[in-house]
Amino acid sequence: MSEANLLKTLVLEDEWPTRNYLVKLIEDTHRAEVIGAVATLEEAREAMKGSPLDVIFVDVQLAATGDARTGLDLIRSMARETSAPMFVLATASAEHSLEAFDLGVVDYILKPYTEDRVEQCLKRLLDRRPSRAHGPRRVVARRKKSLVFLDPDSIWAFEAADRLTFVHSPEGRFDIDLSLAAIEASFGRALFRVHRNWLINLAYVKELDRDIGGATLTVGRDMGLEGRSIQVPVSQDRSKALRDALLENATGLRRP
Repeated sequence: MSEANLLKTLVLEDEWPTRNYLVKLIEDTHRAEVIGAVATLEEAREAMKGSPLDVIFVDVQLAATGDARTGLDLIRSMARETSAPMFVLATASAEHSLEAFDLGVVDYILKPYTEDRVEQCLKRLLDRRPSRAHGPRRVVARRKKSLVFLDPDSIWAFEAADRLTFVHSPEGRFDIDLSLAAIEASFGRALFRVHRNWLINLAYVKELDRDIGGATLTVGRDMGLEGRSIQVPVSQDRSKALRDALLENATGLRRP
């Protein structure tokens, strides 16, 4: 694999023997280049100011550094950013798996690490790395026994409900086989997670309604017309990041 196609990787692990071993396993696959290997959240954030990263391997417990915070704190603070890298939890326990995948973590590997498991993980990451030029050319959904082929640029949102995943578009709401985490990894920055059950295309946001009970988005082609837009809830912890993302390429408001 050419150097340009290697996964740019950061390792966050507090115990140096384990950290060095994981770095060796990653680099021995010849699928990734380890840009940095650090022990603390501060060192991780500093390392991320350099070259753009494709993936961060994150240990949950950072007790050896005397820090009460965990690797999950880093993921929580970044996972919904449009420029966030992919995350892999590399840890000793599976107890955090549910929250990890809710946050969009792509893989979860347990200690002690093995060559085969790290190789498998990196193959998955390469498959899910968003194209540097564009996302998927078409999205395949289901309508009863039929397959529906959608232009990614026309999609309004993806929704997880009742253990199923749905895609919303001008043509309607259809079933899709992938999880939200897999969709998020495939589309990269083109989608924004506003809620644990929703990914949206920011280009189709028509209105952001905020009140005491929370925020709601109108997403679609027109506001207030049935069948031409949908209402999407916004989690309280994601409302500020969403507002910042919406205003990033917009004008008309006085900025604080």
